[in-house]
Amino acid sequence: MNNHNRLRLTWISFFSYGLTGALVIVTGVVLGNIAEYFHVPVSAMSTTFTFLNSGILMAIFLNAWLMEIIPLKRQLIFGFVLMVLAVLGLMSGHNLTIFSLSMFVLGVVSGITMSIGTYLITYLYAGRQRGSRLLFTDSFFSMAGALFPMLAGVLLARHIAWYWVYACIGVVYVAIFVLTLLSDFPVLGKRSQAAAGQPVSAPVKEKWGVGVLLLSAAALCYILGQLGFISWVPEYATRNFGMGIEEAGGLVGNFWTAYMIGMWVFSALLRFADLQRIVTLLAGLSAVMMYLFIAAERPEHLHYYLFGLGFISSAIYTTLITLGSQQTRVTSPKLVNFILTCGTIGTMLTFVVTGPIVANHGVKAALTTSNALYLAVFVLCLLLGFVTRHRLHGHAASGSVPDKTTTPAPRP
Repeated sequence: MNNHNRLRLTWISFFSYGLTGALVIVTGVVLGNIAEYFHVPVSAMSTTFTFLNSGILMAIFLNAWLMEIIPLKRQLIFGFVLMVLAVLGLMSGHNLTIFSLSMFVLGVVSGITMSIGTYLITYLYAGRQRGSRLLFTDSFFSMAGALFPMLAGVLLARHIAWYWVYACIGVVYVAIFVLTLLSDFPVLGKRSQAAAGQPVSAPVKEKWGVGVLLLSAAALCYILGQLGFISWVPEYATRNFGMGIEEAGGLVGNFWTAYMIGMWVFSALLRFADLQRIVTLLAGLSAVMMYLFIAAERPEHLHYYLFGLGFISSAIYTTLITLGSQQTRVTSPKLVNFILTCGTIGTMLTFVVTGPIVANHGVKAALTTSNALYLAVFVLCLLLGFVTRHRLHGHAASGSVPDKTTTPAPRP
């Protein structure tokens, strides 16, 4: 594979994470305007975004098999068609059924694209270079989380219809589509083995241990807590502190900007620390920072607490996945995929859990629930210290980021 083709495939991976980050994170900014557009309560409107998260989960789960059946290039081209149809559905549809269907399609497109993007990175790069590339790719999720909420806030403040926010997000897929047409993709699964004249190997049974269950539960709680928190921050800021939608969108942008910076910093620092201990510390500090945000009484303090929360929590999800890959002597794609699927379930449950809480007890109660979930992550990471196998297998001393050869969930 020539370097130009490798570079194009790498950028497809970068943009795939940016697309998912934009779709997931912008929800909290546009939620109020969409609820007003359809004349329904905000809490009721939030549950319709479960269709977006369900589409992401289904696509990531199924594409682990579909990538070996349907060529990657064909999937991405078909995804572009679906993206156009979904955005047109949002623009032309004036009922919740069309809106929900369009959101589900956007989720499917996002999940397929993200799963392909992750595979491409694991295919193109190996060893420590693969680890660093995955971290850099993941930072595009945060980068989109920093840019698109601010863009949404600007558009909405100028009374531009909310669906133009999704049209802007669609431009990211236009870039993916153009790169796809110009690129050659690897062949996967049995087709690649047959082409190479290799016999199909039998699957190997794996013993995962209790640590994997703790890490999977922590991943679910973390994603559910994070997205449940950040999705309601704009509503909380506008209701409780009288902020405008543009300033509230800037709050979310601050969080993801700090998150992105934190990922770059911790990608260097984590090589010199025991991952179980550092993730426990970060989870505890994140829970404290989130509590300070909820307890804040002055609006100017919200920016500082969100920036601190974004920076401190940025390494938690990646570290949980890395620790999961270290629970066996040889990295297991199925094991990592199980943890990632649990994280995606947390994404899907975001508004299923927080929507009724907001309806019955208010936005602040939803933020407090997210705080409790972060505390649960801290406890689970603490318990992991008694059963983890990463030191037994020598991963703790190596300082390297193990190979991850499967599709990740948005954590955002």
